[in-house]
Amino acid sequence: MDARTLHDIAAIPDPLDRARAASSAMTTLQGQSVELSRIRRQAIIEAQESGGLRQEDIARHLGVTPGRVSQMKKAGAGPAHQAPPGPTEPRPRVLVERALPTPPSVRGSKSLYLTEAERQGLTAERKMLYIGREPASDHVAAGLRTEPGEDVIARRKMFWANGVPVRISTSYFRTDVAEGTRLAEEGFVLPTLQAAIEELGHRFSHATETLTARPPTPYEADLLEVPGEWVVQILRVSVSTDDMPIHALETVCAASRHTFPIGQVAGSDQF
Repeated sequence: MDARTLHDIAAIPDPLDRARAASSAMTTLQGQSVELSRIRRQAIIEAQESGGLRQEDIARHLGVTPGRVSQMKKAGAGPAHQAPPGPTEPRPRVLVERALPTPPSVRGSKSLYLTEAERQGLTAERKMLYIGREPASDHVAAGLRTEPGEDVIARRKMFWANGVPVRISTSYFRTDVAEGTRLAEEGFVLPTLQAAIEELGHRFSHATETLTARPPTPYEADLLEVPGEWVVQILRVSVSTDDMPIHALETVCAASRHTFPIGQVAGSDQF
């Protein structure tokens, strides 16, 4: 299902028809996901048995680890709608810190994640996945004070630590803030995203950060390689001095690969 289909569903005027269409699409996607897992599993088995390929060869061709190939084979083996299995092989132990609230010195750096990882002695990688319009989810729409399903500008990135996928991060902007600016252009924004926002005349007032623990979507589980595990979603909404929500940053973290140190305000707490 592409973003345009989601936009069409979100634009259905009658709320009951809209809910029915959303439920139908979700059922279809669930069924497709199960069937695609079976097709992928059978293709891997065929490549091994008929093509004589080793698991390492298949992993190299698919751009994943051999352990991920094992997960793919196991994921499509059970009956429909069975809960996905946990990891079948141990992954390299990686634990990334994500401090809350975000320290200002980190927020203003070239990259929040690269700065965090460097301080922790990790080898960090990042890749831009998507830049463009997409319909706002309920929580993003609430943060940006727009309507669910209304188009927003999204900038989605993927992050690794020591070669292990750890988080997916997406910056969301209202179209009246970002469209036609560097915030909607391809590639990473230099020198920093924060500088580009301030160039547009916006001045930071305050931010709220909300953590939600939940099962991953199929898309997230596949990218983060966390079948059967949970993720932690952090939504940080930054508001300008004009009381306009400028930037909603959604970070989806592989829960087993993160810790979240939470700072306290000095002088205003008790034992």
